[in-house]
Amino acid sequence: MDGYGKRSGATVMVVDDVPTNRYAMGAVLRRAGHDVVPVGSAGEALSELDVRLRAGALPDAALVDIGLPDMNGFDLCRLVKSRPSTSALPVVHFSAMAMDAGDRCRGLDAGADAYLTVPAEPREIQAVIQAAVRRARRGTAAETLAHRLTILSEAIVTVQTARCLGELADAAAAGAARLTGTPAVVFVLGPEGEAHRGTSRSRLAVPDANAYDTAARLIARIAQRWSGRSGVHSTVVPAQLWPTGFFRPGIREDAHLILASARESRARVCIATPAATTPPRAATSHDPAAALPVAPLPAEHPAERLAQATALAAEPLLMYQAERDIALTLQHSFLPQPHRLPHLPGVDLVVRYVPASRLTEIGGDFYAALRTSDGVLTAVGDVVGHSLDAATVMVEIRHALRAYCVEESDPRALAERLDRMLLHYHPEVTATVCLALVDPGTGRVRIANAGHIPPVIVRQEGKAEYVPVGGPLLGLGLDRPEPTELVLNPKDRLLMVTDGLIETRGIDLADSMEQLRTAAADAPAGLDGLCDTLLGCFGHDREDDIAMLALRLG
Repeated sequence: MDGYGKRSGATVMVVDDVPTNRYAMGAVLRRAGHDVVPVGSAGEALSELDVRLRAGALPDAALVDIGLPDMNGFDLCRLVKSRPSTSALPVVHFSAMAMDAGDRCRGLDAGADAYLTVPAEPREIQAVIQAAVRRARRGTAAETLAHRLTILSEAIVTVQTARCLGELADAAAAGAARLTGTPAVVFVLGPEGEAHRGTSRSRLAVPDANAYDTAARLIARIAQRWSGRSGVHSTVVPAQLWPTGFFRPGIREDAHLILASARESRARVCIATPAATTPPRAATSHDPAAALPVAPLPAEHPAERLAQATALAAEPLLMYQAERDIALTLQHSFLPQPHRLPHLPGVDLVVRYVPASRLTEIGGDFYAALRTSDGVLTAVGDVVGHSLDAATVMVEIRHALRAYCVEESDPRALAERLDRMLLHYHPEVTATVCLALVDPGTGRVRIANAGHIPPVIVRQEGKAEYVPVGGPLLGLGLDRPEPTELVLNPKDRLLMVTDGLIETRGIDLADSMEQLRTAAADAPAGLDGLCDTLLGCFGHDREDDIAMLALRLG
């Protein structure tokens, strides 16, 4: 027995066509504690290797006689070494005839690991076998470690390129499953206890939400015990405390948990896999998590390194999600929802606002509809950039516009005031805006544009055209042209959008604008029909927010 409680002997295949020789060699090996697989020819040896390969139990070494009847020992060794499945099997040649230097070189050239001249002392036979097995096991261990490190590096690259916490958890679970050879589930725990989970494709069970919640609560209690400490820790949760069938349908099994937290990080990561069979342990406290030992683990284990890399990658994603949530809250708080739009006599108004997909940053798009002394002022704009800062500046621009409208309604004058405000308080920021002042009584419209997509007039007869109006962005301090004037007919619709609706990477904006004009011309009558048609055509999985405003005379 070795220091780990395992049998120290090896399984040795003895290939010799003489039965007495096989018996004698086998007796020597058995007395040394080895298991023996005797075969009488090269063909039998290859067949036995195939059987054992399918069973996953290849011998640890092969003692091969040089003078076999169907194939000499050199050719048998060369064939065994040429197969990827058996190339690591140590081969020791032996012969009762004296082997000269040429024979020994021929054997080594064929891939043999050693040679023996028999009869030989039992101690020599045992020493040669043990040395060959030891070298092979070291080589196999090194190959296994290299393979695991390759898997680890691939998994870490995938983890580090995740765009959201869900992708992060899925990537870590897939990597953990490859490293452990078992189903894996990964939980990413946020600072408020929220859990994001990912699963490996090798999982055969699909637990219900209660099972996930039970596991997440238990993991959170365990993680609290080492709150504030960084590093990697491990514990085994007994089957009676872990949801049945969580990893594999109908199987009640212990769960091995690897918990990781980066230094001063808010993110905690847990990799859960089925544990090896362990004696059940009963909880000794009203809280089951209190009975579970949490032991630190050395960082060189690939699965633990994966957990730590996942915790490091989770931190910026958690910070981004928190910033995004704040920005969305700002936008939803300060942009009036459709059912809360102010009553504006003389016009019908419809708005739409669609945040960018969860995998993109929040933007600074906005809309406004305000009553002034000279009519109804509508605005659609976009702060350049995607961040919490962009959303904050958007709120400032919108509030400034509301304040300026109390005393001023001319679109050009309002654009100039917004330009000066941006230069004064945010000189590094630029923004686009389109302002339209509508007189409901006459249908007269005056439009000023600051670097924005111009409005579209959708006529009753199914025609659509862009209003020819332009001007420099806000925040540049440049002179502004006079507003463009036009008259809306009672059935005409005025459409104002942000570029998030149509801007697509790799497609010229002019082409996208033409597609928008065509779609608007073909849209059904009514404001809701117009907006919903355009969102159906362009509004899927956009990389930017979408703000849309449509109006007609009431």
